[in-house]
Amino acid sequence: MSKANPSQIPVVVLAGFLGSGKTTLLNHLLHRSGGTRIGAIVNDFGSIEIDAMAVAGQLGDSTVSLGNGCLCCAVDASELDVYLDKLTRPVNDVHAIDVIVIEASGIAEPQELVRMVLASENPRIVYGGLVEVVDAAEFDATREKHPEVTRHLGLADLVVVNKGDRVDTAERERVLGAVRAAAQSAAVVTASYGRVDPEMLFDCRPSEERIGQLSFDDLHRHRHGHGEDGAHEGHLHDAYESVAFTSDVPMDPRRLMGFLDSRPEGLYRIKGYVDFGAADPRNRYAVHAVGRFLRFYPEPWPGGGAPPLTQLVLIGAGVDTEALEHALAACTSDAPHTADEHSMWGVLRYVQDTETEKADL
Repeated sequence: MSKANPSQIPVVVLAGFLGSGKTTLLNHLLHRSGGTRIGAIVNDFGSIEIDAMAVAGQLGDSTVSLGNGCLCCAVDASELDVYLDKLTRPVNDVHAIDVIVIEASGIAEPQELVRMVLASENPRIVYGGLVEVVDAAEFDATREKHPEVTRHLGLADLVVVNKGDRVDTAERERVLGAVRAAAQSAAVVTASYGRVDPEMLFDCRPSEERIGQLSFDDLHRHRHGHGEDGAHEGHLHDAYESVAFTSDVPMDPRRLMGFLDSRPEGLYRIKGYVDFGAADPRNRYAVHAVGRFLRFYPEPWPGGGAPPLTQLVLIGAGVDTEALEHALAACTSDAPHTADEHSMWGVLRYVQDTETEKADL
């Protein structure tokens, strides 16, 4: 079984029909990346604002342009790997970028793009989720013309109902209800002009010691920081909730897997480190979950004599944060026990095994 690096670069697939606002959202992410270095694979480089690329420091080698066309038809998984390798190749043994956003064309098939990312043989990347953008004002007309939009929403990990400023409150709520019904367990947030908080998708202000994609320091600064215009950035993050969970009591593997296997609707991201105590005293387990995707990465405990801790950050939309905290607390176990050789089987199913993963695709 191969061990993956928990510092892998997330690859986020950004999809949605023509005119939904994907490019506007990407430009917003570039402007508001908070120092995060974004690499992009786009169908039409000309639609990306050069100023935005310059602000994020992504002009040049951190962008791959495929020209007009449908990404899922224009390349296959092996060709996509060529582009991913170009973007993720380390410079002096250090990652040159922190996250990759694949902006699909308006006619691309999201399921195929996700399969291509999951089939990648690049060990430096990890699937970062499917973000589907919906035009609130054109939702009914789009779904009538393209009924497959319902299926696309069901595949998404996060749905951004964009252009909320173009509809009144009653219409927005109606569209949200229809989108949530189609999106099933995905997190759903509203936006105008593509203004979603980047921390919904990836880390901002990278630090040397991360708790997954969102560090506790970042979470604190995010809650209490202010934007450059003096306005509180909470206007963006009002749409989602965050839970920071820490425990010096080990987690019971079976209980935690029960929680993860039945995680509530709207819970988009889970990142952090887990202490399984006597079940594996030599390792902590980095965990990365986005939507339905879940992966564990065992790694030796760092030196220095610090006590073992479980540290998790959970992000979602419309989730009950108090219930999440109680559910995680219920996964701890301070009862003295010897290691059960079978207790970790559920966890080990999600430790990356490259050959097995390829066979499942």
